[in-house]
Amino acid sequence: MDEKFEHGSLDLAHFIMNDNKFAQGENLLKCVQCGMCTSACPGAQHSDYNPRDMIEYILEGDNSIIESEDIWNCFYCYTCHSICPVGNSPCQANQVLKQIAIDEGIADEHLRPFLGFGDSFLNHGMGGIPQNFFKEMREDIGEEWWDFKNHLDDVRTQLGLGPVYPDEDSIEEISTILVKCGFKDRVEKIREIKDYEK
Repeated sequence: MDEKFEHGSLDLAHFIMNDNKFAQGENLLKCVQCGMCTSACPGAQHSDYNPRDMIEYILEGDNSIIESEDIWNCFYCYTCHSICPVGNSPCQANQVLKQIAIDEGIADEHLRPFLGFGDSFLNHGMGGIPQNFFKEMREDIGEEWWDFKNHLDDVRTQLGLGPVYPDEDSIEEISTILVKCGFKDRVEKIREIKDYEK
C-alpha cells in the first residue's frame, strides 16, 4: 500500500479494503454483525478481544480501535475468516489495524518482546526462538526441551542431518537484503525505545 492512513482523512473501512493485507475486498462491508467470528475466536474466549466489535468500529469509522489493546490478542488463526457467512475476514482487517498502529508508533511496546526474532533473521538468516522466551518455555514445556535445545547439534549429527543454520554466504545475503529493505533500521528503532529490557 502506498498511501499512509491519517485519522479523519480517509474512511477506515475504505483504507482497510484497499490494503494488500486485506484480500476480501468489499466483503468487509457485508458484515451483518452475526457474531459467528467472535463465537469461534480463541482470542475472544481468553481475552477481551472481540472481532465482531472490531468490525463494527471499522464500519462506523471509529478510529479509536487502532489504539485498542484488545486487537493485539488476535493471533491470526483465521478461524473467523473460515467461518464468516459473508466472506469477511476480521483477522485480515486486524492485520491492517495493527500495521496502522505500528506506522503511527503506538505499537512498539507490543513489538519489543519479538525483537529477538528480528535479531535471529539478521544474525542467522532464519527465524529462531528469542532468548527472552527461554525461561517461559523451560517452565511451560519442561527441562526436556532445554536439554534437547542445548544438544540439538549433537542430535542432528546422530541423525545425519546438517546444521540448523544456513551457510555464512547465505546468512550474509539475507542480512544484506534485510538491511537494504529497512528491516534492520526498524528493529533498531524499536530497540531504542525507553524502558526496553532484553
